Amino acid sequence: MTVVERREVALVDLLDRLLAGGVVITGDVTLRIADVDLVRIDLNALISSVNDHVRSPWEDAR
Repeated sequence: MTVVERREVALVDLLDRLLAGGVVITGDVTLRIADVDLVRIDLNALISSVNDHVRSPWEDAR
């Protein structure tokens, strides 16, 4: 085993690292019956932390 394989990271630390840099989630879901597409859902999400440098887009909507 290498050092990277043996390293354990707490879930909170992992989430902190991901949110600090931002995470992009993409996906497609298609409901198909008898080779006929009935429903298609496309998911595109950007998840990141909000701070003084990156403000919330909903802050001015009050």
